Parts: sequence; C-alpha cells; structure tokens
Amino acid sequence: MQDDQKTMALVRAVQAGENERFQELYERLAPALFAWASLRIMPVMRSRLDPQDAVQEIWMRALAIFERFDPERSSFRAWLFRVAKNVMLEAFRHLRGGGGESAMGPTTKMFALERAPESITSFTTQLARDESIARFMEHVEELEPTDREILIHCGLEGLSGAEAAERLNLTREMVFKRWQRLRERLRERRLGEELVAVDS
Repeated sequence: MQDDQKTMALVRAVQAGENERFQELYERLAPALFAWASLRIMPVMRSRLDPQDAVQEIWMRALAIFERFDPERSSFRAWLFRVAKNVMLEAFRHLRGGGGESAMGPTTKMFALERAPESITSFTTQLARDESIARFMEHVEELEPTDREILIHCGLEGLSGAEAAERLNLTREMVFKRWQRLRERLRERRLGEELVAVDS
C-alpha cells in the first residue's frame, strides 16, 4: 500500500528536518484518525477515553518515534495506524485492569495532554464538530459488521484488500468485491473523501 503523493511529500519534508510541516501532516491524517477512534471507542467509555484526546495522544506518540518510520516497509498511514492501535490497546487494558473504574473517577481523562501544542488541540476540537465526519461515522455505524470492518481496515487504516482479508479471515476476492461496493457507495453519497485512503 502506498501513500498519496501529498502525504509522502510532507513525510519527506519532515524527515529532511522541516519540522514546521508536522502540523500540515497532522491536519491531513487527523480526520481519519478521529473517525477511527470514534468508531473504536464505545459510548460507555467516552467519559474516560475521549476520541479527541486519543487522537492527540496517538499523534504525540507518533512524533516521538517518527524516525523509526521506514517508507520501504509500509505506508505512513499504515504505520500511523499501527501506533494508533497500540495506544488504544494500552488504554483499553488500563481501563479494564487496575486503572479502570476503581482508580479513575467518572470524569477522569485517560490521557494527560499538556504536551500537545495548542494548534493540534484546536484542530482536533474542530474535528469533533465537523458535520461531514459525523455523517461518515453515521454511515459506517449503519453497515453490517463485516462491511464496517472492511471499510475501517481498507478505508481508514489504508490496508490492502489482502491484508484486510487476512485480518478478517475472509477470502481476498470477497474483501475486494465488498470494498469496491463500499467505495462506490461512499462516492455516490459524497462521504469520507477527506478520510479514506487514496490508493486503498
């Protein structure tokens, strides 16, 4: 799976030392991260694990290990979503284990985000109010479970059909056909154009 040209141009610029391009890279991928986190975090957990906070934490973790990204091994989107999954698994373990209800009050947030720049915080707040993202998530939530997982894996995470088939224990042909149908439906309804991986 390859990144689109704009994303890779930004990644190369950051790798070359243009740290001011981090914000632009964030704004390019944060909408997909926010939709993904919102779909993965159940409403009952939102008082302690907020999608906005999760997105900011994911990005800060990614920045901390940015030098480990190797474009020869994966796309930047796929790498970023691996970081996202690790952050989310860590958060879920914390809430289900010793750091859950007994250790945290109902309004205690999972992540302490003092280190997140104001520009990132304000942009993430805008995402939570974005009507196009809300409509996309409503559409995804209405899908039957297999289609929903295919859209999340192929569309948001940027996995190939073959990778998604392996994850979901389905045939490649089934995933390719269903993903093609799902993409066509998104185009018809003009949903998720800024969220879905270009080459997925």
